[in-house]
Amino acid sequence: MAEASTTTTTTTSQTGAVAASPPLPARHTALTPGPRASRFQEVLDSSLSHTLSKISWDNFAACYPTIAAQAPAVLRAVQKQMVDRLGALCKKEFDSVLQSRNVVAKLNELESLVSEAERRRDEAGVVGSEAPIPPHMLPPDQILAAHLAPHLAQQQSQLNAKLQTVQAHNAKLFSDIQKQRAEMQSLMALLQKVFEDIDGANSQMDDVVDDLAKETRTVETEMAEL
Repeated sequence: MAEASTTTTTTTSQTGAVAASPPLPARHTALTPGPRASRFQEVLDSSLSHTLSKISWDNFAACYPTIAAQAPAVLRAVQKQMVDRLGALCKKEFDSVLQSRNVVAKLNELESLVSEAERRRDEAGVVGSEAPIPPHMLPPDQILAAHLAPHLAQQQSQLNAKLQTVQAHNAKLFSDIQKQRAEMQSLMALLQKVFEDIDGANSQMDDVVDDLAKETRTVETEMAEL
């Protein structure tokens, strides 16, 4: 029994593993900096160099004029160490932020998305057609309509389903009313026929009553003569 149970469990597990669909593979993103990532790194380096250039010898010496006049070599060494140390710390902080935010991979993914969009635009483009309007330049009403379109489509689908249900219910009620009207008309026709039969019977009874009245009067007369 234990072996059979184990076999059944193993078979069920294997069947479930086969039936379950495998997850979709993650989209490959290159880790080597692309054009946008490289340009972003160049902007960071340029900004850091521009910031460190403010700590020039002239500005540093103006802050410490006595030391600059008496021991300029020592002050230059301190200034160089400060610039190098600050540059290294900023560079390390920039690299830490780039890694924690996965900036290079995201910029490369943006690069691939832009390239794919341009390729699709070129493939779907028609000669002489106007260039599509960028999303950020669309009017507010179109952007709002684009965001509301899925919600409105869902609501419209639900309303259409309710409308079909009400229409089917109304059709059934109309069919029942038609049947009841047909039954009423049939009953009215039957009653009309009964009334006609009663009227015919009454007319025949009138003739018989007249004859009976004559005979009754005749009999009464004869009885009176006796």
